[in-house]
Amino acid sequence: MRKNKALTYEELKITHDFSKWSHAEKEEMEIIGQGRAIKAMHFGLKIKAQGYNIYMSGPTGTGKTSYAKKVTSLIAKEESTPWEWCYVYNFHDASRPQALSFPAGHGKKFKNDMEELIQILSIELLKTFHEESYEKEKNELIKTYQEQSETFLKIIKDRAHELEFHIKISNAGAYFIPLVDGEKITEAQYDTLPEEKKEEIMQNSDLLQEESEQVIKKIQEIEKDLKNKIEQLDYKIGLEVVGHHMTPLQRKYQDNEKVFNYLKCVKEDILENLYQFTHAEEEEEEDGLTSVLPWLTKTGKEEFRLKYAVNLLVDHTKTQGAPVIIDFNPTFYNLLGKIEYENEFGNLKTDFTKIHPGLFHEANGGYLILQIQDVLSNPQAWELIKRVLKTKEVSIENLREQLLGVAVSSLKPEPIPLTMKVILIGNPSLYHLLYEYDEDFKKLFKIRADFDTRMVKTDTSVRQLVTFIHQFSEEQGLKKFHVSALEKIIEYASRLAESRNKLTTRFNQIVEILYESNAWAQMDQSDEVCSIHVKKAIREKAQRSNLYEEKMEEMIEEQMLMIETSGSYIGQINGLAVLDGGDYIFAKPTRITATTYMGKAGIINIEKESNLSGRVHTKGVQVLSGYLGQTYAQEFPLSLSCQICFEQSYYGIDGDSASTAELYAILSSLAEIPIDQGIAVTGSLNQRGEIQPIGGVTHKIEGFFKLCQQRGLTGNQGVLIPKQNVQELVLKEEVMEAIAQGQFHIYPIAHVDEGIEVLMEIPAQEVHQQVSKKLKGFYERSIVKKEGKC
Repeated sequence: MRKNKALTYEELKITHDFSKWSHAEKEEMEIIGQGRAIKAMHFGLKIKAQGYNIYMSGPTGTGKTSYAKKVTSLIAKEESTPWEWCYVYNFHDASRPQALSFPAGHGKKFKNDMEELIQILSIELLKTFHEESYEKEKNELIKTYQEQSETFLKIIKDRAHELEFHIKISNAGAYFIPLVDGEKITEAQYDTLPEEKKEEIMQNSDLLQEESEQVIKKIQEIEKDLKNKIEQLDYKIGLEVVGHHMTPLQRKYQDNEKVFNYLKCVKEDILENLYQFTHAEEEEEEDGLTSVLPWLTKTGKEEFRLKYAVNLLVDHTKTQGAPVIIDFNPTFYNLLGKIEYENEFGNLKTDFTKIHPGLFHEANGGYLILQIQDVLSNPQAWELIKRVLKTKEVSIENLREQLLGVAVSSLKPEPIPLTMKVILIGNPSLYHLLYEYDEDFKKLFKIRADFDTRMVKTDTSVRQLVTFIHQFSEEQGLKKFHVSALEKIIEYASRLAESRNKLTTRFNQIVEILYESNAWAQMDQSDEVCSIHVKKAIREKAQRSNLYEEKMEEMIEEQMLMIETSGSYIGQINGLAVLDGGDYIFAKPTRITATTYMGKAGIINIEKESNLSGRVHTKGVQVLSGYLGQTYAQEFPLSLSCQICFEQSYYGIDGDSASTAELYAILSSLAEIPIDQGIAVTGSLNQRGEIQPIGGVTHKIEGFFKLCQQRGLTGNQGVLIPKQNVQELVLKEEVMEAIAQGQFHIYPIAHVDEGIEVLMEIPAQEVHQQVSKKLKGFYERSIVKKEGKC
């Protein structure tokens, strides 16, 4: 009876016709099996409206990052290259550096033009102001000044001699010493003079002082006039030199208003500070400090001329199209840029040349690709991204001000306008969290490119996967993959997708097998990668992570975990549970027992009473009550107490895939009909007795098969599965071989009654009659007891 219902080898075998794809031609593929995501990405990249940034959603390993970079780069090449930005000195406010923009490649040219200009002016001005003609003209002005000064000095000296005084003139003023008989007298001699003489000397001194002040004032006016004339001469000479070299530069950038105005400011500043260009650096002897600290020898002129430098933030000289920037460390400063400081004698010092660009500057006019997990892991990064997308400008700030609210004296560079599309890559969970709890997210990221983990297995998708394997092996220098190897990889892709009709799109897992298969082929000194190498790669990969599975197998073998795979027992059945270790998934059988007796408690879930039952499992147990009531309590109420237990389970149970097995154990206990322990059961149950599909069916079958194989296959062992799960079966070769030899069986069922006939080997109707009879007996006895008490 069982074998007629079991799936045959032919029904389970997966076959492919690889003859036409063994030499698959190269073809351009965006990404395999992601039609929805491709369509969304193309639309999101083409639309330039505000808020249409992109969130690429999907599990790790589906190729989101590599595809984002590839497709964005292709579209970016067709777009225009954005302007370059640089910071220059602000001659009106030194604390606010000015931002200048240039077409691609012109920013570097402007930087070189300014460096060349300052270098030429440094040489030409120094040379011009040391020429003989300049010195002669300047000396004539000085000579005229000296002659006029000497004339006025002679007047005051003659007047002093007339009033019998010796005059001494210094920078502090004029000093007068009285003369007696033509000789200077001392204070002691002055005290011996008659009062009349003293009075006369004092009067003459006051008069002479008054006249000398007038003379000195005239001399100072002449000196001031000389200084003005020399400055005018310098300005005139400097204007000729500076104008000669700057006029072509101004004409070159006359169409850029901000640059043209900046050059005007540069010109005026140079003319106002000609001294910094016209005097050669004097050789200074190194003192003890500079000999120990040589970096302190930077001259004042070097610092002064630094303000004519150009800080080129972004250079697009070699950029073709719009920039595409991808980064995995989006810290606050990496995104926004920063201002560096130098420590000089304990003081922090900076200037506009120490402004460094961030990712926003580099991606301005293009695309910025980030991992959302990296963004959320860095303080203030997410808020910063939202702010620049809303304000459309980049303003370099200090993080300390953001966190502490304390203003720090620093540069405040002029904000730079921003046009940029941000592409965030992350998992669906983070997308939903941000969409639900961040109001700005739904306004700023209006495009979702959703990546699937599986694709339908068609001739086209298989061909694309084969082509990918060929191209990847060529690019990475791997050995050629034989047709038999390709078949095993396709089968492995279906296994990862948990469906014989689908393929996985987690290509990182496929790539791992390609690398490892190639390595085993190399160690085997094979010319190409064959099926044995792929199988070994898959087997060895699993073995590196299956320690926990082996320990459990040892416990079962040593009867530390009690599992029967032969014989028949009442109220006992083998269920199947999947354990996910992250990088390795396996299944193990677990003993489920049910005890039934007269009472009103209904079904008691021991796992729930022990706080070991999850919500889904608890729901599944409640469904059992619905089925029992629907099937057996139409003529009399249930008078049943039943306890269900997962034996030797101490870590919690969840899911409803054991609800079918639990029902069979209850029916066996009520009907007192044993269940064949060689048949394990998995499947969800509804209240109508229909079997519903579950997950992990392939692993569950293989887990029970492995135990039966270790104990010796009897030919009567197998697994009951939901009929809908047949399409998900991608079984290992050893399981398929056992099925082909009739040593192991898989029974797909759609209703409880079908499973009853397999497990108990009698018609389902007989079992229902036995159960109904037992329940009716419970009810009648409960009535008798109740009447007896009355």
